[in-house]
Order: sequence, then structure tokens, then C-alpha cells
Amino acid sequence: MTRLAQTAGLNDIQREILSTVRDFVDKEIIPVATQLEHRDEYPTEIVEGLKELGLFGLMIPEEYGGLGESLLTYALCVEEIARGWMSVSGIINTHFIVAYMLKQHGTQEQKDTFLPRMALGEVRGAFSMSEPALGSDVSAISSKGVKDGEEYVLNGQKMWLTNGGTSSLVAVLCRSDEGHPEGTAPHKSMTTFLVEKEPGFGEVRPGLTIPGKIDKMGYKGVDTTELIMDDLRIPANRVLGGTTGRGFYQMMDGVEVGRVNVAARGCGVAQRAFELGVSYAQQRHTFGKPIAQHQAIQFKLAEMATKVEAAHAMMVNAARKKDSGERNDLEAGMAKYLASEYCKEVVEDAFRIHGGYGFSKEYEIERLYREAPMLLIGEGTAEIQKMIIGRRLLEEYRSQG
Repeated sequence: MTRLAQTAGLNDIQREILSTVRDFVDKEIIPVATQLEHRDEYPTEIVEGLKELGLFGLMIPEEYGGLGESLLTYALCVEEIARGWMSVSGIINTHFIVAYMLKQHGTQEQKDTFLPRMALGEVRGAFSMSEPALGSDVSAISSKGVKDGEEYVLNGQKMWLTNGGTSSLVAVLCRSDEGHPEGTAPHKSMTTFLVEKEPGFGEVRPGLTIPGKIDKMGYKGVDTTELIMDDLRIPANRVLGGTTGRGFYQMMDGVEVGRVNVAARGCGVAQRAFELGVSYAQQRHTFGKPIAQHQAIQFKLAEMATKVEAAHAMMVNAARKKDSGERNDLEAGMAKYLASEYCKEVVEDAFRIHGGYGFSKEYEIERLYREAPMLLIGEGTAEIQKMIIGRRLLEEYRSQG
């Protein structure tokens, strides 16, 4: 294990899981990540390896075939995986958000149907809130689900769906006015629908189309897609939790887990950037000595390491708060905001340490430089995090005057 980003208070099982994951990352992910990323190739063999390790069932309860581990264990595993290749951690994240939402909010029939297969990685999850005309403004969602007998008919277009092609179960947030009179607050008239589909692109079931992969600057390998619903019919028993109008709260609960995940990804990418920077600084010579011996570079390394430590500590705190059963939107928002911003800064400093070679695709830091910006917007922009943080602080420190 590296000297940085250690976590106190872990039990033997957690330490063994993390050691196994780190070994897998070092042997199976880092050696091939840049090559696969440059080809924008889905990491099939890596995903199969993660299935064998049982990571798709890491947080799923043992009664459903999972490992029943905590959010903290999951976040620390994500940190390790993102250190190898952030795209792989994205494949796991959306899967876990859906599994978590099912565990917390699903009916017993929904849990029995999906969680055992999700634990094995046979069913892989994706979730969808964003639409082409909106991002963080969830209240403006226009996709709609209308009841028709024992079914719902879904129409609308979704955007930025991670695992859109490879998933077989998508949690989709739609407006559903049934039972909610006109004038009801928008967040009280939303429902999460569990949409089963075939993996792939094109029309993956009647009324549901996944057009194809969106070509991105970074975060390649993982498939990011649109999702188009055109009179898509699903049975009423695929309303998450069995009751309409609760979708916004269910999704926000899942997003809190997702924000801890994004913070963990930021920590992992920053750790890898630091490792690359501190290694290169000891190999590259200028003016007769390694550049690591120049004070300016030592200052950079000191700042980078401090940011890695601080982001890791906040991420661990947010995960532990959620595990305790307490509300953690403040801690998750802070962790996501700080970790993503620090990740960008640490990656840029490592890039600067590499000099001209950092601009070459032969060096790993070039890939990290393109990947880090995604964390600034994923699961809510910095501005959204600051809004959440500010509102929660005002709740906690409400003036009595």
C-alpha cells in the first residue's frame, strides 16, 4: 500500500478486500488501461475479472448473494479502481446506485427478482435522470409515464446514461401526474421506473432505443449514451417501491451514494497522478540533478500530496456518515466538491512536472489530464455542490435572531 491515503479503523476483511483489489488493479488494469482508452474499447476482460472477485455484489446483502459490505468499503475499492482507470469505476458506480436504490426502496418482489442476479453481475444496472435540455435541474424533467390499465406508457428522451448500452436494467426518472393534482410541487410528482432491456444499441426492446455511444474527450471505454422512449410499455410492478411520486427522493438517496463514489474516483485519479509525478521527478534530470531536487518541484509534490490526503479524509468521512444511517448530503457534497477540484489540480501539477512529455499520448498522465474534468460535472457540478452545502449549513446554523 502507498504511504498516502491510508484509512484507520478498517477490519481484517476490509483490508483483505482492498489488498485483493489493489493487486488486481496493478496487474490487470494499469498495464492495459491507456491502450484500451485510446481505442475507446470496452474493458470486457477487466469486467469479467471484477465479476469473479465478487465486486458487483460488494454492497448487496448476503441474503441476495452479495458480500454485504459497507459504503466505506465500496468507496475505498472505487478509489483503488479509479487509480487504475477511472472508466472502470464508472461501470461499477451506476450498477451500485441501482442496486442501492433497490435495496433501500424496492418492493420485496423487486429485490428478489433483481438483486441476486445483480450480485453476480449477470444483470448490470444504469440510472437516468438527465435530459438533453437539462442537467442538474431535475425538477424540469419532461419525460413522462402515464398509467394505462396494468401498465405505464413512457415517453421522453434521456441523456448522459453511463452503461446505457451494456446495462440490462435502467432506473429511469419520469414525471407521473397520476394521483398528484395540478399544482403539486414537481419533485412530488416524479416516479422511478425499472426498465428491463437487452444489452446493445438500437431498438433494445419495443419502444426503447439506445442510439449509440457518445464520443467524449475522456472517460472512454465505458459507454455513455442517450435513451429514447417512444410509447415504451412497462408493467405497473416495475414502479420502484410500488408507489408513484417517490422517484425524486429515491434518486437523491442514490445520488448521495454516487457523490461519495465520484469523490472516491477523484481520490484515486489524484493518487495515480501523484505517483506518476513523484516517480518522473526522480528520473528526469535538469541542470545536473533530478528535478525532484529542485525546490520548485518539491513544493509542487508537497501541495499535491496534501491535497490527496485531504480529499481522501473527506471522502472517508462522507462514506462513514452514510453508513451510520445519518443524512450525509452535506458531507457528500463537500467531499465530491473538494475531491474533484483537488483531482484536477493534482493532475495538472503532475502534467506540468512531465513537461513536454506530458503532452505525449505515450505517457499515462495525458490520459488522466483528459479524464479529470469529467469529475467536475459528474453527479452535479461544483456550483450545485456549493448550493447544497450552503443550504445545509444555513439549516445547521440557523440564526435565532
